[in-house]
Order: sequence, then C-alpha cells, then structure tokens
Amino acid sequence: MVRVKGGSAAHARHTKVRKANKGYRSKNQSTFRLGHQAYMKAGLHAYVGRKQKKRDFRQLWIGRISAALRVIGERYSEIKNKWLHAKMEIDRKNLSELAINYPEVFNKVVEVAKKQK
Repeated sequence: MVRVKGGSAAHARHTKVRKANKGYRSKNQSTFRLGHQAYMKAGLHAYVGRKQKKRDFRQLWIGRISAALRVIGERYSEIKNKWLHAKMEIDRKNLSELAINYPEVFNKVVEVAKKQK
C-alpha cells in the first residue's frame, strides 16, 4: 500500500490558521503551533463574549429605563410588575429607546402602567 503523507492538506490547514491570525502579535501571527493555540483561545473568548453581550445589553436597557423612571419618581421594579399585569408587550430595548428619544411617549406608557393594579 502506498504511504500518504498529507503534506498538501497540512499546508492548507496551516495557511488557513495563519490567514485567520492576521493582526496577532509576535509569533502568534507567523507560526502555526503558537498561532493555532491563539486561534483556539480567541474562538473560545468569542463564544463566551456572544453570551455576555446579551447580558450587557439587558443591563444597559434596564439602567436607562430605571434612570428615566427615577426622574418621574418611580422605581423600575414596581413599574415592570405593573407592565406585566397590564399585558403591555413592549421589550426593554424599545422602552429604553422611548425613554431616551421620546420621553413624552415613555411618560404616557408609564401612566398607562400606573393605572393597572
């Protein structure tokens, strides 16, 4: 049986990793062994970062809504509960946009929620 060394496949794999590592520092960019470790670690951080991004935005939106409610004299936890009972299907992202860009509309939404028990 003929021996297959796989040189062309290995060369292609190494080239792919080096191409992905453009912009990395020192030998992480030019060598395969260190570059592959950096490539795998970067992929791990990217995976975790995609999950953290969702948490960070939710925290940002709640902070914006809470700040807008404090100006009115209300608390986020109380108003959020009233929004749930009023069956108002508006998400935190859009509420924070209303609070920043359209405070009059946001105040009306809060008034509607206040009327609910």
